[in-house]
Amino acid sequence: MLQRLRPCFARTEPWLQARKYTAAVMSELAERNGWSIARHAGDKTPDKTQRLLNHASWDTFAAMGVVRRFAAAGLEDAARRRRRRGGLVIGAIDETGQEKAGEATAGVKRQYLGCAGRVANGINTVHLSYVRDKTGHALIGARQWIPREQIEDPVKSLLMGLPLNLRFRTKGQLAIDISKDAAADGIRPDFYCGDEVYGNCTQLREHFEAQGQAYVLRVPSNFTLTLAAGTKMTCAEAVQSLLKHPRRWEVRSAGAGSKGERWYAWAWLATVSARHHLLVRRHLKTGELAFHYCFVPEAQLLTKTRLIRAAGLRWPVEEDFEFSKDCFGLDQCQARLYTAVLRHAVLVMAALAICAITTALLRDRTDTQAPPPVRPDQPPPAEPGMIPLTIPEIKRLLAALTTRPLPRRLVIHWDAWTRRHQARSRWFHKRARLARDAEIALLS
Repeated sequence: MLQRLRPCFARTEPWLQARKYTAAVMSELAERNGWSIARHAGDKTPDKTQRLLNHASWDTFAAMGVVRRFAAAGLEDAARRRRRRGGLVIGAIDETGQEKAGEATAGVKRQYLGCAGRVANGINTVHLSYVRDKTGHALIGARQWIPREQIEDPVKSLLMGLPLNLRFRTKGQLAIDISKDAAADGIRPDFYCGDEVYGNCTQLREHFEAQGQAYVLRVPSNFTLTLAAGTKMTCAEAVQSLLKHPRRWEVRSAGAGSKGERWYAWAWLATVSARHHLLVRRHLKTGELAFHYCFVPEAQLLTKTRLIRAAGLRWPVEEDFEFSKDCFGLDQCQARLYTAVLRHAVLVMAALAICAITTALLRDRTDTQAPPPVRPDQPPPAEPGMIPLTIPEIKRLLAALTTRPLPRRLVIHWDAWTRRHQARSRWFHKRARLARDAEIALLS
């Protein structure tokens, strides 16, 4: 796949550095920053790594298109080999964040970050995950969300490296941009799925409907819909009025999770439009409700089973975020410029795609698990076998087989370089503190 990225680069040197960068994010480095990546690549300083992200001439969105086509084609090939071509294809939209210190990074703002579970200082990026049912999944698109005040401030815009033609876009509008890129590459999933941020975006829903694209999008409980009788109700009111009887609910699995089948109670309601439905999910223990507003064009099959399966296939995007951060350092980017942050994300997406496709191709060959139990008192098998290779395992194996130890002279060089850089930073920090102390003395 890295060979396919070559046309995206104006010169050979940045492309070779991008290959080293991708190998570094796939390695067993504890932290993936400019210093550690440059050390792993065998460079003497971080200059080449920083130049790759900040200043080198290469088309970031063209590279993302290469990763997108590679991931979709690879997962389709894996499904064909495993004879699973009949499964659903889902485009799962979600955002993930990274905590940041200071105010110099493009897009940084105090906002809710799902990774932190609270309001914190950081950046948010909208991603699209390509999910092939019972085969695999990978990230294939990304757009960073930039606050309006940064775009409209010419000084901040310049310092953060924002493009001159960049316009403010909501997260829903960024999802439209990503889906357009996917459609331009011939990628049209059976359904697009997303949480309330995207289900509540009227512009996104209208875009999908104009394109004849089916979707199953989460909406809040106060989302208003017009039922078949012409009555307008919120989702919560519709459940209270029309879904009181237990027979209106049906217990079905949303698909297999890491601990087995995920069972919920499901119900659906017709709306004034024959192609729009409200799908309601109820947790069997807590009774918590989740609402999905669904659209299926006339040319596609409309069944409750299909909608439930689509709603249950949104979760792999969360797994993609987990793998991208824990295995490849998606949230360890120390870049500040807009283009640099996106370039780091693209190279991480490339690493994830390589491992995801390899995992999908080897899943049947490496799955030697014993048959599951059929009785609660059944004794364990003598040989349990092994689970199939996972993305983290594939990444570890590739890192172990391809990583070479650094020469002694380079280890000694980096130790001296790091200590010298830290000494220089400490000197400037002390000088800045002297200047601050002098100002405080004048004021007092």
